[in-house]
Amino acid sequence: MNPYVLLVLAYAAGATPTSYVMGKGVYGIDLRTKGSGNLGGTNAFRVLGWKAALPVVAVDVLKGWFPVWYFPQLHGDVPWAWALAYGAAAIVGHVFSFWVGFKGGKGVATSGGVFLAVAPLALLGGVVAWSLVMIATGISSAGSLAAALIVPVLVFFTPHQGGDVTFWFTVGLAVFVIWSHRSNIGRLMRGEESSFKKSGVAL
Repeated sequence: MNPYVLLVLAYAAGATPTSYVMGKGVYGIDLRTKGSGNLGGTNAFRVLGWKAALPVVAVDVLKGWFPVWYFPQLHGDVPWAWALAYGAAAIVGHVFSFWVGFKGGKGVATSGGVFLAVAPLALLGGVVAWSLVMIATGISSAGSLAAALIVPVLVFFTPHQGGDVTFWFTVGLAVFVIWSHRSNIGRLMRGEESSFKKSGVAL
């Protein structure tokens, strides 16, 4: 299959607005109008609870993992960069979903799916970093930023597919995740970012 067609399919897969479907289809709630207004797992957890958030996060991870793992099998011997391009397309689709006015989530879970396919040990370290920051602060965005910063370092020092191409892709992805959290960074600096501990939500 033509890799450019697969690139579009990867974007379309990533653009599937999982939390919107969960909120609107199951609970009758448009998450764009509740909580942070973000269509990601954190806002689903905040507004709908963990029973809704778990499948949302699972599908968002799958959206990143599947194109990287499966799509290269459909066109044979091409540069490894194509697999990463499929992952990037899925992440962009998640953040800018054409289904919901080019809005979406922050891309953290979908990025995790990409790393699950190419650098699982680095992903594990990122999950640990996110968890530790969440336990300490209750702030999901702070955990995501910590994971974004540490994963490129872990990719450099742990086994992964794709060599230097994957490492530099990871650096670029970290920059993208930090950019997608720019409003969160502003609130963190002002001490205004939402915390699950302050809201009384059990972690």
